[in-house]
Amino acid sequence: MVKLAIDGGVPTRTKSFPDWPIYGEMEERLLLEVLHSGKWGGTGRIQLPEAEKQFAAIHDAKHAITVVNGTVAITIALQAAGVQPGDEVIMPPYTFFATASAALMFGAIPVFVDVEENTLLLDASKVEAAITPRTKAIVPVHIGGAMADMTQLKAIADKYKLRIIEDSAQAVGARWNGSGAGTIGDLGTFSFQSTKNINSGEGGMILTQSDEMADLAWSLINAGRVRSGEWYQHENVGWNLRMTEFQAAILIAQLSRLEQQMITREKNAKLLEELMRQIEGIRVLDRDPRITRHANHLFLFKIMPELAERISKQEVCRAIGAEGIPVHEGYVSLNLNPAIIEGTRKWTGESRTYSCPVSERACLKEALWMHQNVLLGDEQDMYDIAQGITKVLKSYS
Repeated sequence: MVKLAIDGGVPTRTKSFPDWPIYGEMEERLLLEVLHSGKWGGTGRIQLPEAEKQFAAIHDAKHAITVVNGTVAITIALQAAGVQPGDEVIMPPYTFFATASAALMFGAIPVFVDVEENTLLLDASKVEAAITPRTKAIVPVHIGGAMADMTQLKAIADKYKLRIIEDSAQAVGARWNGSGAGTIGDLGTFSFQSTKNINSGEGGMILTQSDEMADLAWSLINAGRVRSGEWYQHENVGWNLRMTEFQAAILIAQLSRLEQQMITREKNAKLLEELMRQIEGIRVLDRDPRITRHANHLFLFKIMPELAERISKQEVCRAIGAEGIPVHEGYVSLNLNPAIIEGTRKWTGESRTYSCPVSERACLKEALWMHQNVLLGDEQDMYDIAQGITKVLKSYS
């Protein structure tokens, strides 16, 4: 048997994968333009309108509103949709902490509904059972760049008169049946945090087709002002949550690379899927054919249950990493997160529990990731990934 690198053997590869972020002359030029303009903050509105215009166009959205980060984008979108403290918001537990903490920030209560076994996306077939008289919104998370079942979720929302806020932090450029991420629900939110496919260091965006919700979101981000009002005309309780001109400059430059990067990621993701499907002991997640464009923020795969019962996910992750393949363990299922449980108790006065076995098992035992920069490599990189993972999995057979 071939000796694993973690046991002192020769690693599959020592070559690094593409660095992230990728930047160049355009970022430098636009940043200098902001610097010399003297209009650095979020009220300068020189680069910001262009960033919003370009981002809206990519997703076929009527309105785009820049915001300080993706977490706050969710909070503001919920409020713009009419969610109030004490209202319940349905969401999946297989997601980043911020999906739930953004609701708890103002007292909206996360209600967890499990994810699909084969996609790790919100299981739309289980949503109706979680609806109560206090439910006001559904927050599907487009995990890894794959969009949740927006057709069924939209039908449920329409039936029960609920709002949908699409957590599209990982789904810049994705499409469902041709419609852009963030435009099928009432509002969509995006993140430009450092690891995201579009990176401005920090920052976020809210998309909507609704004039009314766009105006309210803008007001909440701009200290309660109204677009056509005076500087000291505050008509809502809002806050200064604006993106800066520096961030907008980087965002514009990063968007200029998005199309080619999406093509590269998709090409490599399809090859890697083909290679990984041949490896015994793992399974690649399913891709719904209604996802007409995948953002490929993460490449997710799962250790098969019988193997996951014999060895820990952490052990597999370390062994694959030692082969030169940067694999990550991923999330803690949010229905089990102590901070979220306690945060919910503080607002509700009760300790709520949710059974989400698919998410729990994925987080504890099965699901692994590779980040999007790995998919910006070349064809040989994909073969190296498959070879390294095959080497490790064979050692456990």
